[in-house]
Amino acid sequence: MFLFNPLTNLKTLDISFNKLEDITINSSGSDDLESEKEQAFSCSICHKDDTNSCRAGSRQGKSPGLPQNILEGLTNLLYLDIRNIEILSLDVGMFNYTPQLQHLDISSNDLTDVSPALFSPIQNLTTLYISRTNLLSLDFLLIANLSKLQYMQARKNQFSVIREDVINSVPALEYVDLQGNSFTCDCDNAFFVQWVENLNQTQVFDAYNFVCNYPPNVKGMKLLDIDMRSCIVDTGFIYFVSTTCTILLFMLASFIYHFLRWQVVYAYYLFLALLLDKKNKKSPNQYDAFISYNIHDEPWVIGEMLPKLEGEQGWKLCLHHRDFQPGRAIIDNITDAIYGSRKTICVISRKYLESEWCSREIQTASFRLFEEQKDVLILVFLEEIPTSHLAPYYRMRKLLKRRTYLSWPRATDHAELFWTKVHQALETDEDPSDDRFLLGVQDKP
Repeated sequence: MFLFNPLTNLKTLDISFNKLEDITINSSGSDDLESEKEQAFSCSICHKDDTNSCRAGSRQGKSPGLPQNILEGLTNLLYLDIRNIEILSLDVGMFNYTPQLQHLDISSNDLTDVSPALFSPIQNLTTLYISRTNLLSLDFLLIANLSKLQYMQARKNQFSVIREDVINSVPALEYVDLQGNSFTCDCDNAFFVQWVENLNQTQVFDAYNFVCNYPPNVKGMKLLDIDMRSCIVDTGFIYFVSTTCTILLFMLASFIYHFLRWQVVYAYYLFLALLLDKKNKKSPNQYDAFISYNIHDEPWVIGEMLPKLEGEQGWKLCLHHRDFQPGRAIIDNITDAIYGSRKTICVISRKYLESEWCSREIQTASFRLFEEQKDVLILVFLEEIPTSHLAPYYRMRKLLKRRTYLSWPRATDHAELFWTKVHQALETDEDPSDDRFLLGVQDKP
């Protein structure tokens, strides 16, 4: 039979200041232990000396620990005091039999460390005394899950740093006594100092008398007198700056998108072309002209332009569907086609202006024009597009303001003249200063 098996209704057990060599149970009330369901009992445990008499409080030698099943049967125990019983450890399964335990005092025992698993069966614990136990840290609280713990006394131990996550692991804590510990007064304790100084739900007893033990230059000073503002990150200020920057960036992005998006896109492709420029300028001209057009305008290119320029005039043209290298990145094909041709003919329509890839082609071609200062760009309009409608296409509009262009709708009655002008444009030198003729049937807008 186990020691406390008959005492299933025992609420309080105090075996402090004793050794576990002889056990005597004294009732403070009736002799009928089973009938006194709410009665508190005190259990005195002592060791015998040479005269066979019981001597409480003896400290001759230390016991490695209590038996794991010593509390078996005490299913209603609320208060347990085992301070100063000279033990070195507590078995992790010791409290499996006391799920209702709310008050625990294990002070004045040389425990050094406490396993978090020890507290798993006693999640209702509200009061914990762990003073003078030589604990090196309070890290066991991180896993112990003592969410209802309200009072903790941990005087005169060996820990010097109280970490933020340890404090956050006991959310219900209202009172803590840490007197007699030697604290480290550097950034490791910055959060603890801030937590003590701020008005919060937890009262830290005698905090203004906590003494520094490390580093040596502040040894003996009061912990709360040390200026740790440089260690503390002001999260509120960081959030303010981050939010402000985010809003400003959003406003800037909105402005750029509505007013400068085409300039930014164009600048990106100019930069991309610049990176590839040295390689491309060295490549020989394989074609007389690269034809940049939208797929919707392909019937006109195949039916009208190709027979005239290749069939009759003998120019060697580069077209997407026919001459691009399969399996290669399309931007590489575009760049190589433009730099591998003497000229670029842009067949412009409303569909062309809406096409992302067509925009990239004319951007790369216009970069080559301005970067190399060569007359390599010929603009052929298949539709009448007012200059005002070209406002979003900043580079296109700038080109139209500086140069002449060819208009197919206006060449309805002068088709031969139109193709003659294209032939002349393909024949001209690449010096843009050579302006001996007009490219278009139409004058500059």
